[in-house]
Amino acid sequence: MTGPAASPLAAACTTDLLLGGRLTIRQPARGYRAAIDPVLLAAAVPANAGQTVLEAGTGVGTAALCLAARVEGIRIVGLEIDAVTAEMARRNVALNGREAAITIASGDILAPPADLRGRSFELVMSNPPFHPAATPPSPDAAKALATREGSSVADWLGACLRRLLPGGRLVLIQRADRLTELFAGLAGRAGEIEIVPLWPKAGRPAKRVIVRCRKGAKGADRLAPGLVLHDGDGKYTAAAEAILRDGADLDSVLQQG
Repeated sequence: MTGPAASPLAAACTTDLLLGGRLTIRQPARGYRAAIDPVLLAAAVPANAGQTVLEAGTGVGTAALCLAARVEGIRIVGLEIDAVTAEMARRNVALNGREAAITIASGDILAPPADLRGRSFELVMSNPPFHPAATPPSPDAAKALATREGSSVADWLGACLRRLLPGGRLVLIQRADRLTELFAGLAGRAGEIEIVPLWPKAGRPAKRVIVRCRKGAKGADRLAPGLVLHDGDGKYTAAAEAILRDGADLDSVLQQG
């Protein structure tokens, strides 16, 4: 006779410090782990105090916590499809004392819970699954759910845009080789599309991009100055460190050149 199965929340976790030690994140030691992408995503969100933000696919809450650390008085709802991961996000919110700023909801952006279907937000941010549905899934179920699409890019974008107020801003981080799909999915739905390349090193092709756009806008699209993440010896550049360690916003860093 075997005993009860161990709770996934009791599985091996690590405690990681972000933003120069200002944030503490608990996350699984194996499987999908938040790295720098959610930190860069949060830095790219042009939010102000008093605004409302929805994060589609919040994971363990990293981007939401980074944004709340930078913008006081903001209200964020983090939506996470995996129930265990959502509970980890709630615990991280409590661990960092951000319950007043961040609420974690369990559910799917493609079919959001009833209390979210009637709400609209001024901003939506997302670090959506990077890999197409045809990609072989990770043997780790949670990692497969976080990194491999269960729907098309157009469906994901549509679901995010439906949660935005007219003129609201959508901010994404995505693979650079999926820009064609992103532009197709946004056509007729959003405009003033801005692309910010994230170069791994100077002179190297960008593997990731920040994409920002405005719901219903008709303005011109824009290729913005990019961010070089690493210098020649592999260390983070001063610009990247300003975001990753000091919690600076992306626009301020790019303006400083």
